[in-house]
Amino acid sequence: MEEELQGIKVLVIDDSKTIRRSAETLLAKAGCEVITATDGFDALAKIADSRPAIIFVDIMMPRLDGYQTCALIKNNKEFGKTPVVMLSSKDGLFDKAKGRVVGSDRYITKPFSKEELLGTIRALVSTA
Repeated sequence: MEEELQGIKVLVIDDSKTIRRSAETLLAKAGCEVITATDGFDALAKIADSRPAIIFVDIMMPRLDGYQTCALIKNNKEFGKTPVVMLSSKDGLFDKAKGRVVGSDRYITKPFSKEELLGTIRALVSTA
């Protein structure tokens, strides 16, 4: 099942090294090309360079939080169609609603499973 994820570029934005590393390991094993960023500012530069097929963004980050980062991506003509998935340790209705308001395509609660990450990529990235 994981061959279809071969070579898909995934950007993981999280200020936690542990989360970045675990997502990177899971995704790389599935054949994805993983780019990581420590915060929204770091990510915005990398998006233009690497053009990921899907972006996972943590909500609670210094400088530019996940909501602001998502809004900036979604309001950009060039990258607005890129799926953005919010990652959060909070499972609140308010957080999910706020994620939708800024244009996120999905919301995953941490700790996430391999199935959640890969299933989300399968659902949101057309491999056609």
